[in-house]
Amino acid sequence: MEINKRTILWIVFAVSLIVLWNDWMVSNGKQSMFSATPPAKVATNAPAAKPAGSDLPAAPQANAVPGTPAVPGAAAPVKAETITITTDVVKADIDTAGGVIKRLELLKFRDQQDPSKNQVLFNIAGNNLYVAQTGLLGTSPAGALPNHDTVFTARPGARAIDGKDQVQLVLDAEQGGVKLTKTFTFKRGDYVIDMRHDVSNLTQAPVSPSLYLQLEHDGNTPEGSSYFNRTYITPTLYTPEEKYQKLSFEKIEKGDAEYAKKSTSGWIGVSQHFFVSAFVPPEKVSRTIAAEKKGTNLYAINTVYPLGTVAPGATVSTDVRLYAGPQDEKVLEKVAPGLELVKDYGWATIIAKPIFWGMDMIHKVLGNWGWTIIAFTILIKLLFFPLSAAGYRSMAKMKTLTPKMQAIRERYKNDPAKMNQATMELYKSEKINPLGGCLPILVQMPVFLALYYVLQASVELRGAPWVGWIHDLTQPDPWFILPVIYAISMFITQKLNPAPADPVQAKMMMFMPLAFSVMFFFFPSGLVLYWVVNNIVSIGQQWVITKKLNPQ
Repeated sequence: MEINKRTILWIVFAVSLIVLWNDWMVSNGKQSMFSATPPAKVATNAPAAKPAGSDLPAAPQANAVPGTPAVPGAAAPVKAETITITTDVVKADIDTAGGVIKRLELLKFRDQQDPSKNQVLFNIAGNNLYVAQTGLLGTSPAGALPNHDTVFTARPGARAIDGKDQVQLVLDAEQGGVKLTKTFTFKRGDYVIDMRHDVSNLTQAPVSPSLYLQLEHDGNTPEGSSYFNRTYITPTLYTPEEKYQKLSFEKIEKGDAEYAKKSTSGWIGVSQHFFVSAFVPPEKVSRTIAAEKKGTNLYAINTVYPLGTVAPGATVSTDVRLYAGPQDEKVLEKVAPGLELVKDYGWATIIAKPIFWGMDMIHKVLGNWGWTIIAFTILIKLLFFPLSAAGYRSMAKMKTLTPKMQAIRERYKNDPAKMNQATMELYKSEKINPLGGCLPILVQMPVFLALYYVLQASVELRGAPWVGWIHDLTQPDPWFILPVIYAISMFITQKLNPAPADPVQAKMMMFMPLAFSVMFFFFPSGLVLYWVVNNIVSIGQQWVITKKLNPQ
């Protein structure tokens, strides 16, 4: 049976669709068809008791009465207010009711659904709830300690960074005979918010508080999610023992999410397409971790660690960091070990990481991600030219044998077995490998699929223009120009290849450029640009080699 490049292309096409469908299933919380990412194992030293943080108060709803403490023994009600802190990269709204970061706007990134607005992470508007909370667990003889339901009082001070290097917000609250002071420090050009918690014991008896750090999020499906442009929101964490772990709201809802529940280092976070928020507690401090349902369509991931015994009149302090910003690998590596892993390339990590590194090096020279993709494509073609040339020579030789192969088909048209035998003998006598023409495609497919993940995961390319009508290389071509050019290049490529023996197969091959072109309507334009350039360079290489072997 004759094996040719077109048959392999159809196989690759089918496999690509399966991989993309599996990726969509996984991004929507479904089980992978290949079980590529097995559930994380529970840490061997995880406590068997109820999850840490299960006593944490639920998030205040948008319609909660401001200034009304929800904890018995609280101080007299204080009117709550929202304080806005602005730097050159973020704009944060902090509610003095709990000292909760209830809205955080990224000033350097536009919302992809509405480019007239900035990207927003933390938010309590409409049906969305995404907040960062901290507070104390424990009690004193006077009652419960300050938590994220307690109303704080803001000290006077600057609210914008202006010409300074940093701006601070200091909040104070007293409850249960304990004073908690939260100090938020925002720095210029930095997405890390430093948070210091000073705990003062005002009672006559020692207290043993614990500090909790919590991220709450609704379970709604992200906007803009499609088959070929995956978006996601997922709780995540990292511990030195269990490494990077991704959870899902679906498993948290069912109560069967498996993850490390105890550690001495690491972080907790909520990861989404291109962005992440993560609490980073102090290193080498024992802590518990919990991911739990807090209410209807409301989930949380939190970590709790003890502050030790605080004597009467004494104060203890602890520093934590909250990163809320883009998934920039170089930045995340400096914030905390393992945080760069939230930039998830899926199964293609081993290929995607070096691809992005190479593209990043090229981008430093060219300064435009579109031209970077073009230069990268040409570089890949040159790198694999010896292999590609061998494949093209094989196809060119097969094309010169077309009259002989046609004669064999006519002679044995009623005996397929003898036809195949005679065809293979012809290949052997002419020293032709029938699979040789498939090598260029097979070599490029891993790069093609890995580049898909790079474009899907790299915030550096988000909103990056190329020329003219291409304003965002991570989004589909708005005018479908690149997919049409791709279809034309595919048609030319087919004309350079030997014609299929089977008429039905020949008709299918004529339909193939159209099928791929339509599929590419939904792919990131940067990926289609890669494939268009790849085809154009391949056409040039194949034409030269074919003309050299068969001048007529």
